Amino acid sequence: MRIDPLYILPNLFTGASIYIGILAVSYAFVGRFELACWLVLLCLIFDGLDGRVARLTGTTSKFGVEFDSLADVVAFGVAPAMILFFYVGFHYGKFGIVVAGLYVVFGAIRLARFNVTTSSNEPNVFIGLPIPSAAVFVVSWLLFEMKFGKQYPQYSEEILLALIVASLLVAFLMVSNIRYPSFKKMNLEKFSFGKIIVLLMLILAILFIYPVFTIVTLITFYVCFGLLRAIYYLFAKRARD
Repeated sequence: MRIDPLYILPNLFTGASIYIGILAVSYAFVGRFELACWLVLLCLIFDGLDGRVARLTGTTSKFGVEFDSLADVVAFGVAPAMILFFYVGFHYGKFGIVVAGLYVVFGAIRLARFNVTTSSNEPNVFIGLPIPSAAVFVVSWLLFEMKFGKQYPQYSEEILLALIVASLLVAFLMVSNIRYPSFKKMNLEKFSFGKIIVLLMLILAILFIYPVFTIVTLITFYVCFGLLRAIYYLFAKRARD
């Protein structure tokens, strides 16, 4: 049976995501937490490339879909959970183990539910917080604590406790029915090309100057947006009833 070489290309990106996720766990185990966090963020690039390359080359397949989900479990489930546990979770004993374990299990459930409920077309909204977003939330706040904790060590313990609790909340958000916007089908026709370029250049400039702070701000806004919108609609519905 002859295999089209093009089918290998998107799966190479998926395999790279798994490998980098394992590297992140390995570096966290030896105490290089900052590098481990950045490696998880690097996985986002490969995760975004594999699907787009498959669609551009017409090499989408059932194998690729399942392989991508397994890669996400490793890169955005196991890796952030282990980094979190090695960095701070072990200080809280069984509670730290529970947080790391539930994060991975709920992330896997989120991916399985996505696979069985989503058609071949990209969704307009996500039901539950996407696992890549959850991973970015965890590792970006870890990076923020590493940077902020050195300058203000007196607040480090409070930040880490808040992060452990927030990571547990994020785990539950992944298996919730709260809707989060998908930017994959974002309609850009109403925006002029010039405005989009200017906005992207501004974001990139701020990201270059304040990388950790920018990532933390954007991902925290995204996580809170879905939660606050759900609370708003809940109270609005009760008010109408």
